[in-house]
Amino acid sequence: VERDNPEVYDIFSRFRNHGSKRQDDVNDEEPLKEMVQYAKELSNENALGVMRCFSIALNLVNSAEVHHRMRVLRELEREADQGSEVGGPLPMTEDSMRGTIQILIDEGRTKEEIFDAMMNQKVEIVLTAHPTEVSRRTMLEKYKKITAQLEILDRPDLNAYMEAEAMGTLKRIIASIWGCDEIRRNKPTPQKEAEGGIAIIESVLWDAVPSYYRKLDAQLRISVGDKLPLDAVPIKFASWIGGDRDGNPNVTPDVTVEVVTQQKLRAAKLYLKDLDELYGDLAISSRFSDEMVELASSIEGSKDERELYRRVIGHLEKRFLKTIQQCEAVLHKNDSISAADSLAISKADLNDDIEPISKAADLIDPLMVMHRSLVQTGFEEVADGLLVDIIRKFSTFGLTLVPLDIREESTRHTMALDAVTKYLGIGSYSEWDEQTRLNWLQIELSGKRPLFRTRDIENLGASDDVVKTLKCFQMASELEPEALGAYVISQAQTASDVLAVTLLQKQFGMTANKGNMMRVAPLFETLDDLVNSSTVLETLFTIPVYTGAIAGKQEVMVGYSDSAKDAGRLAANWALYENQCKMEKIAEKHNIELTFFHGKGGTVGRGGNPALYRAILSHPPHTIDGRFRVTEQGEMITQNFGDQVVAERTLDIYTAAVLREKFTDHVKPTDAWVKQMERISETSCTSYRNLVREEPRFVPYFRQATPELELGSLNIGSRPAKRNPKGGIESLRAIPWTFAWTQTRTNLSAWLGVEAALAASDGDIETMTQMYEEWPWFRETIDLIGMILSKTDFSISENYDHQLVEKTEELVGLGNEIRDKMVVARKSFLSVTGRDEGAGPHVSLLRASTKVRGPYLDPINVVQAELLKRLRAFPEDETNEDKELIQDALKVSIKGVAQGMRNSG
Repeated sequence: VERDNPEVYDIFSRFRNHGSKRQDDVNDEEPLKEMVQYAKELSNENALGVMRCFSIALNLVNSAEVHHRMRVLRELEREADQGSEVGGPLPMTEDSMRGTIQILIDEGRTKEEIFDAMMNQKVEIVLTAHPTEVSRRTMLEKYKKITAQLEILDRPDLNAYMEAEAMGTLKRIIASIWGCDEIRRNKPTPQKEAEGGIAIIESVLWDAVPSYYRKLDAQLRISVGDKLPLDAVPIKFASWIGGDRDGNPNVTPDVTVEVVTQQKLRAAKLYLKDLDELYGDLAISSRFSDEMVELASSIEGSKDERELYRRVIGHLEKRFLKTIQQCEAVLHKNDSISAADSLAISKADLNDDIEPISKAADLIDPLMVMHRSLVQTGFEEVADGLLVDIIRKFSTFGLTLVPLDIREESTRHTMALDAVTKYLGIGSYSEWDEQTRLNWLQIELSGKRPLFRTRDIENLGASDDVVKTLKCFQMASELEPEALGAYVISQAQTASDVLAVTLLQKQFGMTANKGNMMRVAPLFETLDDLVNSSTVLETLFTIPVYTGAIAGKQEVMVGYSDSAKDAGRLAANWALYENQCKMEKIAEKHNIELTFFHGKGGTVGRGGNPALYRAILSHPPHTIDGRFRVTEQGEMITQNFGDQVVAERTLDIYTAAVLREKFTDHVKPTDAWVKQMERISETSCTSYRNLVREEPRFVPYFRQATPELELGSLNIGSRPAKRNPKGGIESLRAIPWTFAWTQTRTNLSAWLGVEAALAASDGDIETMTQMYEEWPWFRETIDLIGMILSKTDFSISENYDHQLVEKTEELVGLGNEIRDKMVVARKSFLSVTGRDEGAGPHVSLLRASTKVRGPYLDPINVVQAELLKRLRAFPEDETNEDKELIQDALKVSIKGVAQGMRNSG
């Protein structure tokens, strides 16, 4: 930059220097004032250049932090190993399997108990279509390469030449980043979003998962004296990307088919590559089991006459090539694959009698035959090599890498059944009361006849939206069952919402008896829906036709993002706690195994928790019990799985936490604590809603003081920012709601209501202090709010008001009131925790991280406020070069703040 544009570099340096001074003394107001003045003097062109400099600098900081995290992990492992009597490949820390097993043994658990629990637990991490990752995939790859170069520069055996080469590579990558256009010019399609999710699997998890399982296997052998079975799958992955159609008209049945086909194609190519390597490993020409000989004899036309393993592998490769051809034909037909994406080898001539790999047994059965043969004939070491890794990959990723959940809003199903009942001439389903709906649904579920002939979908006289909903079920019925996961019903409120989806599946031949019925998961996401959730389950579990279909298992999704947006963080957290406990008791009463699916975002405002291990342990009693399904989204996917070392550590934390939770004797709240939580929740919710819903000044203030209206231009994701384009705050999705407040460093969505709830009498403070000290759930809740409060910035937030908010007494006054609430929330947090400063264990690295990021982040915020002011001065429909420069600079600034805060919504 210094060479390419000295003027921009000089401005960048001046801003950074003032940012550094502000970090050195937060009470000194002069550096911020100087930055505000510099921002006013910037030309639009220089504003873009400076924003790019700061954005790139923060990305480089993030790459360095990833490298540092890996370095710290290795150091922790070395230190723990020195003081431990129990060895193993995993770190001797509390939040690792090695440390957790030792803790459980020390607590009196037997090794058999621990191993049995481990074998029965299941963690499923769901990659979601909430695209808070604002960086382009090409840029992410470049920063990943930078982290790799930092790794090389840390090597103790580095000589002068190697160091010079690594530094040269670093400079080349950074120069190429400066030369790139990092702005998304077009909104990504759901297909593009899905590619990003698959890219994490292809580039990291495909190797990280078997590597972690090898370490877990070795650790189990050492710690409990038993090995990890080949078919054990303690962690799986799923996806919403391409299946989540709630409020996203871009996700059509054809799009879902395309995404599933692409995933199947990518999986086939990955397996083909692994099998090719395995073919080289298993050049064994003698000593085969009878089972292996029989399998090899069934394969004709192979060049491998004596090397039977190669004969089987070669045949599997041909079948995968056929699978690739089949997938590419589908994608070419839809014009959704480029020539560059096709493998030249997939054009090879294959006999017509070669069948594609279409179901799990096609691959896993021959792999297991080969494994048993190698073990039985004295080749155990060979069997335990790449072959085991492929078997474990298949157990985790299957034939489509990730099963795809489908999500749709409950009203869409109501509309579909309303069209059907009108077509049948029996009335209007949408006008029936709940009991009438339930009666009709049970009758239809018990019957054998379909509601209508499938070929009559277009002749029902229904709206386009209804036809689209029905075709979604038709599409799902035509996919392989293993390609699909749960059917999630958003805005679920009644038992009929669940039965409606069950009946629509039956209409298209998806039933429990056929083994192709998707499990139906109602999503309870508002305060009222959470409160009503146990009543819904009670009703469902007393309907024989439903309980007969679910085989004693039910999944329920609980929404953290929308519940917090509806009622505020504290009230939402208490509602989630209370009502998960109630649902668990209902399930136990009816002998139903209940799995909660936690819809958490990356940020605290949307339910995320950076201290994952403690968060899992602090869940309500009996609500995990070895079963944990959770969303990972946006920038958190990259942070937790973007590098193999970090990904393996994340997998280890999930596995260890769910195992430890199984044996945790949870602290149950006393009556006094429950009463206090009810008071806190009610006060918090009232304070939150009074401002967000009742205060007439709030919506104008929100839209002026934050970049909410401008976020739509960022091209972050395929979904519209609102469920209803004409709606107000209530229809705004939780992501842009949180994202907007994060940009201004106000973080309102994560703490509003706390200031009223925790500001109490001395007696209340004494009770809450006791709760904080003795109740892990309450401590985690409060510490997380404290962490986000520590990331707020009073003066930066105030500057947005100065630059952007109309100078009326009402709006200026509201901004001051909000910041006064922020100050009260901080003081209340300190009163309850008994600390002199925030924010507990969650910020062990936060202060150091903020110290590094602050000099880069503060100038971006200052310039962003100036850019918003300039942009809003243009008429909305005007287009010219200056406006385009400002819009580009603003996009870069929004991305820069997201990178600097390490959370974007």
